[in-house]
Order: sequence, then C-alpha cells, then structure tokens
Amino acid sequence: MSENRVRVTQDSGSRWRRRAGEYATLTEALAVAEPGDTVTVRRGVFRENVVLDKPVHVVTADGPGTVRIDPPSGTALTVTAGATVRDLVIEGCDSSAPAVLIAGPKATASLVGCRVDGHAAVGIEVTDQAEVLLTGCTVANPSGLGLRLRGEAVARFEECEVSAAGQAGLAVLEGSGARLHRCRLHHAAGAGVLLSDAGSLAELTGCEIFEIRGSGVQAESRAVGRLTDCEIHRVTGNGLTLDTEAELELTECRLHDLPENAADLRGRAALTMERSAVRAFGRGALSIWDPGTRVAATGCEIEDSTGDYPAIWVSDGAQLTLTDCALHDLPDALFVLDRDSRATVTDTSFSRIRSSAVSVSSGATVELARCRVQEAGTGLWFRDHGSGGRLTDCEIAEVATGVIVTKGADPVLRGCVVRGSAEAAVYVSAQGRGSFEECRAIQGRGFGFHVIDGCRTVLTRCRAEQNRRAGFEFSEPGPIAEGCTSDDVAPPPPAELPAQRAAQLTSAAPPLVAPPQISPIPDCRPADEALAELDALIGLATVKQEVRTLIDLISVGRRRMQAGLKAPSLRRHLVFTGSPGTGKTTVARLYGEILASLGVLQRGHLIEVARVDLVGEHIGSTAIRTQAAFDQARGGVLFIDEAYTLAPEDGARDFGREAIDTLVKLMEDHRDEVVVIVAGYTAEMERFLAANPGLSSRFSRTIAFPDYTDAELLEITRTQCVEHQYQLAEATAGALLKHFATLDRGPSFGNGRTARQVFETMVERHAMRVAQLPDPSTEDLQLLVPADLPLPHPHPA
Repeated sequence: MSENRVRVTQDSGSRWRRRAGEYATLTEALAVAEPGDTVTVRRGVFRENVVLDKPVHVVTADGPGTVRIDPPSGTALTVTAGATVRDLVIEGCDSSAPAVLIAGPKATASLVGCRVDGHAAVGIEVTDQAEVLLTGCTVANPSGLGLRLRGEAVARFEECEVSAAGQAGLAVLEGSGARLHRCRLHHAAGAGVLLSDAGSLAELTGCEIFEIRGSGVQAESRAVGRLTDCEIHRVTGNGLTLDTEAELELTECRLHDLPENAADLRGRAALTMERSAVRAFGRGALSIWDPGTRVAATGCEIEDSTGDYPAIWVSDGAQLTLTDCALHDLPDALFVLDRDSRATVTDTSFSRIRSSAVSVSSGATVELARCRVQEAGTGLWFRDHGSGGRLTDCEIAEVATGVIVTKGADPVLRGCVVRGSAEAAVYVSAQGRGSFEECRAIQGRGFGFHVIDGCRTVLTRCRAEQNRRAGFEFSEPGPIAEGCTSDDVAPPPPAELPAQRAAQLTSAAPPLVAPPQISPIPDCRPADEALAELDALIGLATVKQEVRTLIDLISVGRRRMQAGLKAPSLRRHLVFTGSPGTGKTTVARLYGEILASLGVLQRGHLIEVARVDLVGEHIGSTAIRTQAAFDQARGGVLFIDEAYTLAPEDGARDFGREAIDTLVKLMEDHRDEVVVIVAGYTAEMERFLAANPGLSSRFSRTIAFPDYTDAELLEITRTQCVEHQYQLAEATAGALLKHFATLDRGPSFGNGRTARQVFETMVERHAMRVAQLPDPSTEDLQLLVPADLPLPHPHPA
C-alpha cells in the first residue's frame, strides 16, 4: 500500500465535529475535499497534474520548498475556483502549456510563498476574468513568459519576483489589470513588463526592473501603465518603449545605466513624468516621434549621458512639456525639429552642456519661460526658416555664444539676459531675423549683439554692458534698434556704401534700412541728487560715510574698467544693524537708486520683505517664495527686514533655514543682478550670519545705524511740522527735548518712528484744543504749544 502523504481536514462548521482523512495523492485528496477544507501535503514530489476547482486551502506540512508538483507534461497546477495555495514548488516543462493556469471568473485564487520553476510556455497565466493575489512568490521560466494576464484578468503581486524568463517577465494583455507592489523583475529575454491592448492596465509601486535583454517597460496599442517609486536599469534596449497610443505615468522613478534611450515614444503615445530621474543613458533620455506623441515632465532630472546624442529629441510633429526640470552633463540637451514639433519649457535649468543647450530647426518651435542655461557651447540655436518660438525672462550664462539665429529663423526674446559669453551674446547671420525686446548682454568677451549680412533683426530697448569688443555690432544696414543703450557705444556703420557694393544691390533686394542709433546707458537720476538726499537725512553721519565709501569704490572701479584696467571685485550686499526707526529702509532705497545711476543695477528699485513673505507652511514652499521675492528684486535691491527671524535660536526644524539656503545660492548665481540688504538688531544679526557657512561671505560690510539723539529726534519732529504746515513754539521745542530725554530707550524704542508718533499725538491734542476756540486764527491753527505734548509715561519699575 502506498504511503498516505496528503491529509484533508474537513470542517463542517463546528470545531467539535471536525473530521479528517489521509490520501496517497493530491488528486485523491482533492476529489473528496469540500469547499473550505484544508489540504495539508507532506514532504515529497507529486508527479501529477493538480486541479483546484473548489475553494480549498492547500498548504505544506513541513514548510516552504518541501513539496514539489512536477508532472511529465501539461499544466502542473490549474486553479478555477477561490483556492489558496501556500509554499508549494511548481515545475512545468510543457512548452505548449503554462506551468500554472488560473482561469475563469470564479478563480479568485491566492498563492502565497510559492515558487514556479519550469521550462513552460508561461510560468503563471491568469485568464478569463480570473482574479488572483500572489504574495512572496517567485517565477523562473527561461523558456517562455514569466507572468501573463489576458482575457480581462486581474492580478495583484505583493513582493514577488520574476528571476528569469525566456520572453517578457510580465505580459498584461487583452484588457487585463495588474498591480505590483515591491516586486522584482530581472533576467528576462524580452521586455521586463509588456503592456498591450486597450483596457490593459499595470500599476507598479516600489518595483525594480533590471538585467533585461530588451526594454524595461514596453507599452503599445492603447495600454496604460503607472509606475511609482520604481527603478529601471541595466537593460539592453530602451528603458521605456511606447507605441500606438499607449500611456505611461511615472512618479518618483529612477532610470539609469541604459545603453539605448531611457524612453522612446512613437505613434501618438504619451508619457507623464513627475519627480523622476534619468541618468547614464547611451543614446537619449527622451526620443519623441510622430504627430500626437507627447511627453510632459515635471520636477525631473536628466543627467550624465554616456553617448554623443541629444538628451531629448522631439521630431515629426511631437510635443514636449518640461516644468521645473534640470538637465546637466550632456553633449546636447534639447533638439526640436520638423514642422509642428513643439517644446514648452518652464522654470528649467540647463548646465554643463558640451554643445547646444537648445537647438530648433526645420520649422519647429519652442516656448521657454524663466529658464536658465549655464556652461554650454551654445545657449540656443535657431537654425533655419520657420524655426522660432518665444523666450521670456530666460538667463544664459557662461557659454561660448548665447543665442544664434541663422537662415531665416525668427524667434522672439523678451526680458532675457546673456551673461559672460566667450563670443557674441547674440549672433544673427545668413538671413536670420529675430525680435529682441528688453534683452541684456552683459560682461561678454565678444560683442553683445552681433548682427551681420544685413539681417532684419529688431532690437527694442535692449541693453549692452561691459562687453569687451562692443555692445552692438552691425556690419551692414538692416537691423532695427529702438531705445537701445550701451556703455560702450560703437560708431554707427557708414551711411554710404562703397560704390562697388552699391552696384551689387539689385531692385529685387530688400530696401536698406538706416543704421540704428544706439544711445549711452541713461542715468535714472544723477547720483549727486540721490547723494544729496542721503546727506539731507538727519543724523547718521557714520552711515553716510560708509555709503559714500562704497559708492566711490564702485564708481572708480567702473572708470578703471573703461580705461582697460582691472577693477576690484566688490560684493555690494550689505548688513544693516541697529534699532527700528533709524532710517535703514530709506538708506537702502537711496543706495539702490545710486547704483542704478552708476549703471551697476538695471533699475535700482526696492523690494522690502520680512519673514512672512519668504517662509511657507510646507516643505518646498519657502524656496518658491524666496525665489519669487528675489525675482521681483532683479535689477534692484532686496531688503529683508528683521532678517534674524529666519534663524531663530530654537529653529532646528524651522523653514527659515530653507529661505537662507535658497538666498545664498541665488546671491551667488545672480551676483550682479540684485543687491541684498539684510537688517535687524546687532546681536541677532550676528546669529543670522552664522546660520549658513556661506552667508557672511556674501556681504561686503556691516553698517551700524545708531539710535537718534534727543536733539535729532527734535529735528525730525521739526521736519514733520514743516511738511504738514505746523509750527513749533520756542517753549514747545524745549519741552519736546525734555520729553524725548524721559523716554525709555529699551528694545521697543522706535527712534524716528517714535518722533513721528509724538508729532501725530501733538496734532491730535492740538485739534482737541483748537476745536474749543470760538474763532481760531491762522496762527492758532498752526502753532503747537507745550500743552499739546503727549502726557508723560512713567518709566517701568
């Protein structure tokens, strides 16, 4: 008699009437088992085809790996009911059948801790509207597919692994749905995940796909995939391949070490990426082809190309949207080509680009807003007829050439800055056009705006500063310049062309345009007038001397540069220390105005902020607020009052630190665009400057604002009287002096603010007094007498 190795525990619903039986084979045991029974299998190998057509529980008696199902052919395990299988090893070697088949709408099965080893057509197949949960299972099937879902099946995989597959690791087909959590798919000879057919959906969270001889994820025929916190790396094909209206959504994913494209899209497919990273790719990060194909990336990073191809390629009418992304360490960053191809890029940075950051050709267009290009061969190159777009408030720094426009290209640039270019900041040639409005070329080693070949470029209110060769260079008539300024005004080209050149111009050529006139950079207000207003301020003798010293240094430095001499490198950011009401804001406003009059700042306006304007309530919002305030101050002064509140003594987790860190970086990245002045009490400002290692080095000096003396407070009050057409009686002036001497000069003392408050109180008391007079004279209406002084306040004990 053969050994009984399978025990069936039957429960009729009462724990006192439990019955059990033992059988030699799984087939015999399952034949007598009833729904809800538990089938316990002892150690051994069962060479039979097991069918679970009842909702039973199959478990091992001796733990995982002790029971193997290994039939000579066919499907090793078939589940058509709501059964549970735990810790079995299932081996199938039929190349025409799956090792495990879960089929039918009643198959709400659960497999826990099972291992599928085989050389079958499929490791596990779920089909015909079955629903299955796999937890902690492993599949190795080097001869075929690892997992396959079809026929509107639904499967959840928790911490499962496909360790080898001769084809795709997971295939989701025919409207099926798969959800994978913390799963690993690797060493597959096809795609790691294959999605196909309308209605098919795969959702992966915390999964890893690697060592794939094909694409990491391949989606086609209107299938949809959603990946969150997933990693795809070391695949021989593309990281992602999308075709025929498939859609993928990636959130906080990582794609790296990919010899081909990180993502290749065609046929109206769509990819959405948020807070994801792409690096170490051999061909491209994003290759986007065909009309209707589109990619939208937000908060993503693309870096470290290992090949010589553009990181992003948009062609044949495809669409790209980048928002708040970073692209760096690349041969070329973004190529957009072909009519109807379009890229919209906002708040994105391009850095360390060996050739072109953005290239637009063959009729394509781009829209860039608030983008930054730094350390590139060419910032932007509009190459040929029909190519163009719009750039708004972009900055291009430390490049060979900032913007190139050639062969009929016609972009529009507004409010853009090119800084520190090795050659021309803007170069237009070969019938290129372009409109440049309120753009700036600063500190270049070549020309600021260089237009040759008589190109009909339009420049409106553009500005060139500190360019080594010249601010504007027009080799022939053609460019149109309106309201443009330069600190190095080049003589206009001759009005009359040489006879030989004039004879070459035929009637078919466009009419010559008069040479544009470039004006010197205008003074907003003469510096002497602003300095005179500074000198007219009451008191503040040491402050005035400090500011004059700074202005002299800057002014002489500018003159040395114009004379071809090396100018001292000055940091113009300041720290103002002292009590409230000592004139810090007023001095900051005048300082910005003087710098603008000297051509150091573009506008010289003052933006005053405090902690509430910079610090947000959520992680990340502080950096956004600080950036916005800094952007408002571009070309002028950012004045941060009570700056020490950004670094409270007990603020280890305070968001103010984020504002300081953001500010330090912005001051370095835009050192010549904004003057930052921080103000507050002396001791507290020392703590503020120690909050970030690089903070104190950003400021050139500290200017201390002393408290006003009693006599100076009296003088401020006199000024208020003159401004508002009041008069002080002699006795009133003496009484005021004594009143100011009695005031408590503690931390709450308001200095000039206190003097203004005293004046307002006197005006109120004067009104109450004069209102009682039957027929007040003009003198009565103006004269402030001792009785109008505020009532004395006793000093605190």
